[in-house]
Amino acid sequence: MSSPTLAKGEPAKPVAPKTGNGGTPTPPEGNGLLNRFLGSPRAMLLAAAVLVVVISAVALDNASWPGSLTADVKTPLNDLDDWLVDNRDTHWLFLYFLLHFSNAAEGSYDALVSLFDSMGYVGVTVVGTLIAWAAGGADLSKRALRTGLTGLGVFIVCGVLGVWEPTMETLALMVGAVIAASAVGLLLGLASGLSDRFEKILRPVLDTMQVMPAFAFLLPLLLMFGVGVPSALLATVIYAAPPMARLTSLGLRQADPAAMEAATSLGASARQRLFTARLPLARKQMMLGLNQTIMMCLSMVVLASLIGGGGLGDEIYQALGALKIGKALIAGIAVVLIAVLLDRTTAAAGERLDDVVKAGVSKTADRARKAVWGGIVVLVGLFAAIGSSLGESEWPEGWTVDWSNSIDDAVNWFTDHLGSGIPVLGGTFTWAEGFTDYILNPLRDGLLATPWWALAVLVAVIGWLVSSWRASVAGVVCLALVGWMRLWDVAMDTLSQVLAGLLLTLVVGVLLGILSARVDRAERIMRPVLDTMQTMPQFVYLIPVIALVGQNRTGGILAAVIYAAPAVIRITAQGLRQVDPAAMEASTSLGATSKQQLFGVQLPLARKSMLVALNQGVVLVLSMVVIAGLIGGGALGYQVVQGLSKGDLSQGFPAGVAIVCLGIMLDRLSQPGVRRGRE
Repeated sequence: MSSPTLAKGEPAKPVAPKTGNGGTPTPPEGNGLLNRFLGSPRAMLLAAAVLVVVISAVALDNASWPGSLTADVKTPLNDLDDWLVDNRDTHWLFLYFLLHFSNAAEGSYDALVSLFDSMGYVGVTVVGTLIAWAAGGADLSKRALRTGLTGLGVFIVCGVLGVWEPTMETLALMVGAVIAASAVGLLLGLASGLSDRFEKILRPVLDTMQVMPAFAFLLPLLLMFGVGVPSALLATVIYAAPPMARLTSLGLRQADPAAMEAATSLGASARQRLFTARLPLARKQMMLGLNQTIMMCLSMVVLASLIGGGGLGDEIYQALGALKIGKALIAGIAVVLIAVLLDRTTAAAGERLDDVVKAGVSKTADRARKAVWGGIVVLVGLFAAIGSSLGESEWPEGWTVDWSNSIDDAVNWFTDHLGSGIPVLGGTFTWAEGFTDYILNPLRDGLLATPWWALAVLVAVIGWLVSSWRASVAGVVCLALVGWMRLWDVAMDTLSQVLAGLLLTLVVGVLLGILSARVDRAERIMRPVLDTMQTMPQFVYLIPVIALVGQNRTGGILAAVIYAAPAVIRITAQGLRQVDPAAMEASTSLGATSKQQLFGVQLPLARKSMLVALNQGVVLVLSMVVIAGLIGGGALGYQVVQGLSKGDLSQGFPAGVAIVCLGIMLDRLSQPGVRRGRE
């Protein structure tokens, strides 16, 4: 039955409310927020849990973790520390097992440093440029020439900046760590990709390692091997191997079933199917794994300066400790350039392999590339033999430019003129103080005022609503472990910083992700910036932050936002772009505005990607907030840093475990389970 129409200019007549039995008016139909809330048991349960937290925080005085539920973990750790120190040179475990790892790490590092010294700066620059060029295709294509010129420019700039020697030390650590981490990751990936049982065993291990901050890998190895290169190199290998393992396993499991069936029908054995079908089909994923392993190796090598790794990381660490921003920035620039070079080189090699798979390669071109790589090997031997006669081993002093004093002067000018005292605006230091006073401190005080059991209830409810009862149990157990180790108050301080940093990261990341997905020009502008930011090691982000806001908790959170935002931006933009075009066309045909399309179509359909962005933001912010302990972040990060610098197991290890517990809890609470995903 059609509804009556109104004549032009005739006012609309009021509609009487609907009545139920007995003439009682019934609520108007609609999807108002209140009706939706009352109709959702989950929303009501979450609101009840939040209400319990608020009321208990206001009404109850004793919110600390009860002392009866704690344990003394420092005494046994001190005893273990003493035992390790006393037996490191005599016990069979060290002499016949761990000592071989230590000697292999030290020997490989010394050999590489000696090789670079004997080749001289001329040999290293020539060979490094040729390797980059060969990875891009070893021809006159734009890709090969661009990669080769990038390598040449990086080595020249590192020399001109006066950081040639620490750059060679970092490269030596990098080469050894990448080779070892790639080999370990490849073997684990092969086993995981070919065996379901091994994959089930390895998956929780890799999940735990993913949420563990980089610092957590350093302290145990420091105690076993002492301060020096072996601890740094082995920690880097352990930290960087998981991406190679995960992506190798993923590539093997995603091999085209049709190709595998064809190989089986031709009578190929399991070994033949692996080498002729599975591995070639998984090559793209394996190259991506190698790229991620290289980036993580570089990030960890810089952090390993805390335990004697040397190189550019030590230059940054020492300069930050002395507040010499100029020297720290110069070393940081060198680290970024190396990261860009390694990223571009591996990316070019992956693109070349894709071209070979798609179009094939002639025998002539294949022989030419093999000849180029053979020539590079010959050049390495030649430069190692006569490199010292071609020039000095290090970059000549006369060819360097010292910009550190100019940078320090610029930072001092910025601090004096823009840090505070700007009319109305105040300045960066003023903003940092305001953020601390009005956001960080109230958030920390609120968490400290919340009774432990109320927070456990909230975690359990969120875990069950988002994922499953397993996530609830994992979150509560992680909280209990933190309290059991007598680190409740310090952990709440860290948690407040993580939550504040995560909120800012999501606001910045989602807004810029939406802009990137909907405006092509914005995406083109942001792409090279995000590429560069995602190749920068964590340490480097601390340098500009100190110049902007000084050494404090706000600086650590700002560094965390800058570090984590690129991943959130990219995942958000990718999710919005991949929304079904048919849904977008349907909304357009129905007359939806751009705003209605965004909030009514794109964001709801990109929900899974948004949740992935949230999860990645949690992990990255937590990792960076811990590193911010170096610049006044305090809390658990400071305890880990102090434990590393002093070699104090009883201080650093429990703090590291508490950080891992917070990471696992936040990871589970931000990672939807299979059951919730189906619903």
